[in-house]
Amino acid sequence: TRLEAAACGRPMTPTDVPGCREVPFAGETGLLGPPDDPQGFAAAIAQLVDDPALRARYGVNARRLAEEKFATPLIGQQITALYRRMEEN
Repeated sequence: TRLEAAACGRPMTPTDVPGCREVPFAGETGLLGPPDDPQGFAAAIAQLVDDPALRARYGVNARRLAEEKFATPLIGQQITALYRRMEEN
């Protein structure tokens, strides 16, 4: 999945459709492939294959995103906070 790739320090390359485009940040952590366009999607992947520096930069940014936004302790705290707010209402 995208988050597993990010946690491994790999750039993300999902299709630019709802549900997939929310986590990767195009131009920061990876590239979005156009929907219903296999050649366009392949071109996005080829861009990463052909540019090791870009791939490395996106990978570092993806890892940072995983650590700062999706780490297990952080998600646990957010869930706990949500349950507490629900109890108050």
